[in-house]
Amino acid sequence: MQLSWYGVIVWLVIGLVGGTLAGLIVKRGKRGFGFFANLGLGLAGALIGGFLFRLLGILPNLDKISISARDIVASLAGSILVLGLLWLWRRRTG
Repeated sequence: MQLSWYGVIVWLVIGLVGGTLAGLIVKRGKRGFGFFANLGLGLAGALIGGFLFRLLGILPNLDKISISARDIVASLAGSILVLGLLWLWRRRTG
């Protein structure tokens, strides 16, 4: 799959929305973790969520470049997974 500028913009939007939603759920604040942290969290979450959803066959057609609810759900699920793993890692390292 060749990535275009449109694809990059779509990934940024989906990552920002997914990361912001995850931040709002976890922090229960108006802004979550802040713009750039939400964006980074959402992009990591979109990659992890998209991979896991594709691996498990949940919500097919995530490879299309479009902004849809299934993309945001995958990004949100991946972002929450990333936050959970960070929480476990911080808890173990003290």
